[in-house]
Amino acid sequence: MKIARPRLLAGSLAVAALLVVALAVVAANGGDNELDAQLTDSREVIGFPDDGLANEDLEGDPLPLVTLGDRDGNDIDTASFLGQPLVVNFWFADCPPCAKELPDFAEAHAEFGDQVRFIGVNPRDSIEKMERFASERGVNYELYRDDFAEFTDAIGAVNFPITLFVTPEGRIIEQTGVIDADDLRTEINQLLEASA
Repeated sequence: MKIARPRLLAGSLAVAALLVVALAVVAANGGDNELDAQLTDSREVIGFPDDGLANEDLEGDPLPLVTLGDRDGNDIDTASFLGQPLVVNFWFADCPPCAKELPDFAEAHAEFGDQVRFIGVNPRDSIEKMERFASERGVNYELYRDDFAEFTDAIGAVNFPITLFVTPEGRIIEQTGVIDADDLRTEINQLLEASA
């Protein structure tokens, strides 16, 4: 019995195409790979994925006691930051949201710098790149390198930027992602109230 090869080939290709489409539909809809997040605008995320891709919630925790590096290569213990209200911002130059918010931090520092200590922590950039990038955005408060990611790991950082609002005793009372100048002022005022 002789089978027509063109018809067999066409039938096989049709079955293969149907299988590929069916597998694509199953892969696209069959898993629980959806993020529980919704962008409300370009600056705010509501909800986080429940698969370990969010930053740890640090509110109420003590500020981790770790060692950072200053611009001259000296070790600085985070314990030395305590004693006054702190705003600790984790950022790096290749992070677009970080770049967008740094001018707001410079503005808030100019307004609240005599009442609150501002600390910038950078886990990625060289000292030169960190200082140049921050300076171009008006930042002139303290900047430190997290060379061995001790601080970044201690706070469970996954997404950047991260800002911690810390009482003089070292208790983290608020943690944010991207923040604008108005919300930054609100958080700082709450920090000052909690620190009084």
